[in-house]
Amino acid sequence: MRTAFLFLSALPLILGGCVIGTVAKTAVDVVTLPVKAVSAGVDAATTSQKEADEKRGRELRRLDEERGKQLRLAQERCRKGKPLPSDGCQTGVPR
Repeated sequence: MRTAFLFLSALPLILGGCVIGTVAKTAVDVVTLPVKAVSAGVDAATTSQKEADEKRGRELRRLDEERGKQLRLAQERCRKGKPLPSDGCQTGVPR
């Protein structure tokens, strides 16, 4: 019984560093949590110049691919002799 009492009374001294470290870490986490939350919200709500440039580049590439696809389809229709009025095929015979 006496040994158990000595062990239990020495337990806070043994675990003191762990408990203090855990409490300090929790306090730091509680203090920095609002800052991290606001920072994440601002980052999600704003677009950097780099992100805007990348988005514009993707859009330009997509439009360029679409124009190329439409041009190939128009050339195919002209070759088959079934052009649309908007295709701009040359109907005359070259001299």
